[in-house]
Amino acid sequence: MKKNLINWLGLLGVVSLLSYTAAVAFSPLAYPGYNWMAQAVSDLSASSSPSLMLWNQLSALYGVCGLVSIMMVCVYIQGKLTKGLRIGIYLFAAMNWVSTVGFTMFPLTESGFASNLQDVMHAAVTVLVVLLSIVSLLTIIVSGFRSKSYRGLAIWAAAAFLLMMVGAIGVGTVPPEYFGVVERFSVFAATGFNAVLGVYLFMGFESAK
Repeated sequence: MKKNLINWLGLLGVVSLLSYTAAVAFSPLAYPGYNWMAQAVSDLSASSSPSLMLWNQLSALYGVCGLVSIMMVCVYIQGKLTKGLRIGIYLFAAMNWVSTVGFTMFPLTESGFASNLQDVMHAAVTVLVVLLSIVSLLTIIVSGFRSKSYRGLAIWAAAAFLLMMVGAIGVGTVPPEYFGVVERFSVFAATGFNAVLGVYLFMGFESAK
């Protein structure tokens, strides 16, 4: 298949994932005493975090590349796939916008939770992001398997959903010293699936079947 600009822009989803991975992996170097097994990823980008500058540098491509990629996916699938799959992907795109804008406007003020308005809004954005992620992924899973034509995409969505559930359930059940481990399942699930959709766009969604 001859690829046009929209197809190539799908690779920005992979760039977004790589940028986020670099920020999560290397920002702790600027945060003395940071324990990745016990602390949340959002601690690295808190307003008072010593790693904030490095986080912003390493994650500079994360938000913008992720949004460009998912929006190009939304443009490309017009009249393609099934109605259910399109709705699921549109909801996933909405989640990306809420995540990027919401967490930029309301970062944690400090490591942990200070219970001030900004942190409350951060928590509210987190809840909305999780809900949109769950609804969008379930919609894609159900629609993909029901159509019998896009099971590959449904399987990827199911994998992302499983990782998200492991993280969501784990943060409330594992000992505090392992909070950061299970929390990372959730944060990488959405970013990883965004990269998957970008690759599908690059391939023209031919492998979605």
